[in-house]
This record gives sequence, C-alpha cells and structure tokens, in this order.
Amino acid sequence: MPLASLAEPTHGIAMYGEPALPKDFSHLPYTNPDAPKGGTIRLAEPGNFDSLKPWVLKGNPVWPILFQPGLVAETLMERSIDEPFTLYGLLAESVETDPERSWVEFTLRPEARFSDGSPVTVDDVMWSYETLGTVGHPRYLGAWSKIEKMEQTGERSIRLTFNEPDRELALLMGLRPVLKKSQWEDKDFSQPGLEIPIGSAPYVVDQVDPGRRITFRRNPDYWGKDLPLNRGMHNFDVISFDYFSDSNAMFEAFKSGDIDVWRELSPLRWENEFDFPRAVSGEVVKSEIEHERPSGIMGLVMNTRNPLFADWRVRQALIEAFNFTFINNTLNGGAEPRITSYFANSTLAMKPGPAEGRVRKLLEPFADQLPPGVLEGYSLPEGSDGPLDRAGLRRALKLLAEAGWTVQEGVLKNAEGRPFSFTILLNQSGSAMRTAAETQQITDIYVEALRNLGIRASLTLLDTAQFIQRTNGYQFEMAWYERALSLSPGNEQRLYWGQQGVTEPGSRNWMGMNSPPAEAMISEMLNTDDPEQFNAAVQALDRILTAGRYVIPVSYPPISRLAHRSTLLYPDKKPLYGDWPGFMPGVWWQEAKK
Repeated sequence: MPLASLAEPTHGIAMYGEPALPKDFSHLPYTNPDAPKGGTIRLAEPGNFDSLKPWVLKGNPVWPILFQPGLVAETLMERSIDEPFTLYGLLAESVETDPERSWVEFTLRPEARFSDGSPVTVDDVMWSYETLGTVGHPRYLGAWSKIEKMEQTGERSIRLTFNEPDRELALLMGLRPVLKKSQWEDKDFSQPGLEIPIGSAPYVVDQVDPGRRITFRRNPDYWGKDLPLNRGMHNFDVISFDYFSDSNAMFEAFKSGDIDVWRELSPLRWENEFDFPRAVSGEVVKSEIEHERPSGIMGLVMNTRNPLFADWRVRQALIEAFNFTFINNTLNGGAEPRITSYFANSTLAMKPGPAEGRVRKLLEPFADQLPPGVLEGYSLPEGSDGPLDRAGLRRALKLLAEAGWTVQEGVLKNAEGRPFSFTILLNQSGSAMRTAAETQQITDIYVEALRNLGIRASLTLLDTAQFIQRTNGYQFEMAWYERALSLSPGNEQRLYWGQQGVTEPGSRNWMGMNSPPAEAMISEMLNTDDPEQFNAAVQALDRILTAGRYVIPVSYPPISRLAHRSTLLYPDKKPLYGDWPGFMPGVWWQEAKK
C-alpha cells in the first residue's frame, strides 16, 4: 500500500522556499522556445579519454557525458541554472517530501524511455542508485550512506528515507543519473570501458575515436522532446568533442574553423589575438557572458598529508612568496581580480575583518581548533609590481624561522639539516580555467621567487591520465588545483573538504584537511531551514578554508569569454549561473538558413 503522508506531490523542489516557475510553466526563462532545430556544433576538450563511464573512479573518462545535461544519462529532476538550487521534474513527473525532509518520493513519467525504446522503470532507478552508491565514484558514496531504506511505493514511484537530518538530500536524490539496469547488471560496473551506455537523454553516442573524438547525435524519437523543461533546449542535430593534448593546437584548430567555440581564459589574448582572418571577416564573433556565481578556488594546492606542509606558518610563508600582483600584471595585464576566498564574488563570501554576529557564534565553540585569522580576520598579501616582493619574502623568512626552517649556506634547512624542497605537479594539457602555458608560466615565476628563500621547487608535467591517477591517490606535494563552487553548497562540500578524503582516494580534498570545525559548518548548512543561518554557515566555512592556507590562489574571470562561429546564437536572457553546464550547447542553436 502507498505510504500515507501530509505532503503533496509537486512539479519541482527548491532548497529554500518554492520554485520560481509555476506548475504550468512553458519553458525555462533562459531558453528560446522558438529556437530552430538542426545543424552541428563542434567543441573541443583538453587531454584525452579511455572510458565512456564517468560514473566510476577508474579510467580517464569522457567528461561531457557527465557534465553536459542531455547528452546520455538523465536524472529524475533537472536543475534550473537561473535559481540558486531548484529542481524541476524530468524523468519524474512529481516529487514529494515531508516538512522535515526526512524522506523524498518520486513518481516516474509513464512515457519515459531509454534510447532503445524500453521504459525507464523504478527497478532501473533503484539499481542505479544502489550501484552508484556502493561501487560508483566517491562523489556518490557520501549521500548513499545516509539512505536508511529505498522502496518502491507504487507502479511508478520510489521513496528514499534518510537516516540522519540533511535537508539537501531530498534534492540530491533527484540528481543521480539513471542507467539501464539490464545493460550493466551482469558486469563489473566499477571497471572503466568503452561500451556505449544506453541512456534516456536527447542524444545518443554516435561515434567514438578513443582519446581523440566523440560525437553525439540527437535522437529523433527522444521521449521528452515536448516537455516544457526541454523547450528551446538540445537544438543541434550533432554535437562533437575533439580532444587536443595542447591548448595551442586547440586554438589553431579554432582559428582555422575545425572547431566552432573557443573559451578564452586570458584577458590579454582576448584583447590582442583575435585578429585572425575568420575573426576579421566576421565569421567568428566574441561574446562575454556575465554570471553571479562564486569564484571558487584556483591555484597551487599544498598537500598537508606531507609533513612539509603540515604547519600553517609554512603554508603562509609559501603564500607570502607568491607575488600575485606581478604575476597578474604579467599574465593578465592586471585585468582580473584575485580570488580572495573560496566563495568570493557572491553573498556567501566571508566578510573582511573579524567574524561577527551569527558567523562568530557558529565559530566560537571551535576557537581552540581554528587556525589564526578565522575569528580575527584574514586577508591575502597583495604583492608588489616588481618581480621581487621583498616585504613578502621577509615575512616568509620570519614565519619559516618560527617553524624551524633557516637558510644555511643559501639553502633552507630544518634543524636536522633536511633541505626544503618539493615538486609541483602540472597537467600538460592545462585545465578548465587555465591553459598549460599559463599554469607553467605562473609556476615558473613562483619557483624563481622561492629560490630567494633557499627553497628548491621543481616542476613535473604529466599527461591527463597520469595527472588524474596521481591526484586521485594524493601522490603529490603541490599541484595545480581548481574547484568550481555554486550558490547552493551542500553535501558535495564533504567530498571537497571532508575528513574521509584524507585517506580515501578520489575525493576533492587534495589538501588533506581534517577540520572538525569545517565539518560542523557543513552540517549546519545541511540541517538549517533558515536562509540567513545557511549563509552564515557558508561564510564561516569560507573563513576556515581561506585561513587554513591550503591553496595559493590566483585570479579569476568575473565573466566568461566565448568566441564562436557567428551563426551560433543564444538567448538574450542570461541565467544566474551564466556559462554553466546546461547553457552551452544546451540553449544555443544554429541560425536558420535563409
């Protein structure tokens, strides 16, 4: 018998309050409902791939399958990127939960189908959730551990009951990919592979050239093409991703017309290097997409599992030695702001100066466990215009001496005579936000500055597969690190900074931090139903992370710079998150032929 409740099924669910769109909404506000269908968009990715399974830890997966909504696997609910955290029904026609959010129930749409025509069933959902939660990528494991029971409550409905308070779980359970049980149930799902997954999304995998290219073709029989949620979305007939080992080669391919979109990361190149023939003729145009999302964190992360970086004074000294002003002027002409905290550029960012009000009240019980600066206030050194920041180096030497490191015959050593030396790990294919040339230039300047302290740092360049393997296992001392953050941080924060990641491979806790105060702030974020208390908890977490001195942050782009073929268009209305997964190519279209 169906379980009784006082709740009512709804078309959507928000972390706080009600969804912005009513039940009878016609389309998402940042889409063009009249966008024409057809055409091809050719995109590019750095690195390579050897697996089509981004849902497991092993292998070097093709990430667009996971991060581009609508390509292969769908979820019960779909996120609106115009709201901080609101979901609307996709595979599920409705969602239901109690006021405490101690459980959530979804009812599948009867018309939902996989690309082979078979129905999406509750059995598929339950198998997917349990499999991902037990042998899938670590990103799924934390939430699964909070499931008390999962049960079918009707022909098309499934209920998940939670074993601890966590208001975000009702939303997270709507965002797990639903895979076809019969395709995988007799195989070792934890292993990578190139078997083409059968999904329910608007696109199917069409062609695969491992490591080099993958093409997706729009399914003309897609079951959900008439849903209001999909109106104006998924407009291209073909979406292809070409892989390049070198960002310069990728840019040259764009200039010659072999790919259609280029995301420019350098403001200097944006201003000075778009005078090639296709740009001059107007075949290529430049677009700037604004957003209101947090800066996230980007820079060089120190692995505190290594005793060399265990002392906060050492980490602060290494931050002092990083001359941000000179590096920013050299690379960006000073055009980009520095990342001042993990949630900078948003209302969730920590405030300058001492902690006050609700933030202080949350932090004070942990005063004896907090690094200096969390309660008192912490800010990054500014650096100098010249290549040598003498004041910063003097501060660094003082801190290093306090931590037991002194310069002896030009080499920084500890009392046992051990030299201060380490290796910096870089991906030779670059990253999502920096080209390989930029990360290496930043690091080269930094390595030279460290020589003035008697520190010997060296660079190791790895291909993408090796870089992923090393960082998944935390086998590095310092590495280039990027972590995008949203306006609705929640359970994923434990994957990023939680204590389990100190030893368990595959987390995003590359710095190896083990902070009970940070864990407490995350718990507060997950359990409060007060938006102001949520903001205070995130601001408190931001203070712990920033004053923890784990990452040497660089600058961030407050806008997205996209150069693209002029016949590729997007709506005038920009979503809150700007150029976020789901925006490009999701809402773009090709200009109709006249």
